[in-house]
Amino acid sequence: MSCILYLAIAIFYGCNSTELPPEENPPQEVEAYLSIIPNEISIPATGGSQNIAVTANKNWTVSSDAEWCTPSPKSGGAGGGTVSITASSNYTGTARSAEVTFTAGSTNKKCSVYQESAQMPDYVPEGYSLVWQDEFETSRMPETGKWWYETGKSGWGNNEIQNYVPGVVGQDTCALVSNGTLKIIAKKRGSDVVSIRMNTIESWTYGYFEARMKLPAGKGTWPALWMLPKNFTTWPGDGEIDIMEEVGYDPNNIVCTIHCKAYNHSIGTQKGATRRVPTAQTDFHIYAIEWTAEYIYGFVDGVRYFTFANDKTGNKDTWPFNVPFYLKLNLAWGGNWGGAQGVDESVLPATYEIDYVRVYQK
Repeated sequence: MSCILYLAIAIFYGCNSTELPPEENPPQEVEAYLSIIPNEISIPATGGSQNIAVTANKNWTVSSDAEWCTPSPKSGGAGGGTVSITASSNYTGTARSAEVTFTAGSTNKKCSVYQESAQMPDYVPEGYSLVWQDEFETSRMPETGKWWYETGKSGWGNNEIQNYVPGVVGQDTCALVSNGTLKIIAKKRGSDVVSIRMNTIESWTYGYFEARMKLPAGKGTWPALWMLPKNFTTWPGDGEIDIMEEVGYDPNNIVCTIHCKAYNHSIGTQKGATRRVPTAQTDFHIYAIEWTAEYIYGFVDGVRYFTFANDKTGNKDTWPFNVPFYLKLNLAWGGNWGGAQGVDESVLPATYEIDYVRVYQK
């Protein structure tokens, strides 16, 4: 009897116990695996790209510590992939290095990038000597003794929609000298897009005019290097020389033109030529004209692709190019040509970068 009682009691308490299940182990985070091959690369002095193979078990990102060294793409997912490391041409006079960092989770891998310096090409025609230059080396802003700004949002005859400002307005710096180059920056400021239109104080009759530049990217951009006469009164009668123009919706197609009363785009008679430069927006190139009493030639990287000859009639309508002209740098936004296919404000800020501007005369 007592055995039966004890057994019943044991069964009763056993059935009513609240025994907890064993504690489950919390999920462990998978350790990030990241591999890059190779971890050292060398890119030619004249610029180019090298590929890096990436293997990871998580999403990854990549960044560079140098402006001249650019990875693409900048991120990827788990698995394998390839990143292209592109370096612009190096004419600094010294070799340079950069570090590209790949990151997946808490794991980092680094690739060292090395580039020798190349000798700057010399495209100056024989018989010319340097008479004016700005190497953009010495100050945070363009030198006021060499340049002056045009300002306002008047459309400038082309229905442009930017507002040109005098270098800095409030917190917005649109003309910045740093690391040996001038950056002309178009950016949003409230409801406006602000940018720069700057001109040389000096002017010249005839010469070889050269600038080394990297162009901005994006639909709506319209960078230019051009010339107008010192005593300008009317367009197109007084003449215009466009050394370099490009519009963002037609990237890397460089245009050199002249305008005068007889030859201008408003009547469909302009004289010009186009040259494709595949890396115009990713690397620096040298844009130039040679202007004499006989002709105007247009060049990219020493290659002549435009010729306009003096017809020797003495008629200003066809040749007003015998008086002093000054140089102009600007980055327009939109307008009849720059905005012909609309504008894309997501590309802002857009930067037009100028390494130097030089003037030579015989």
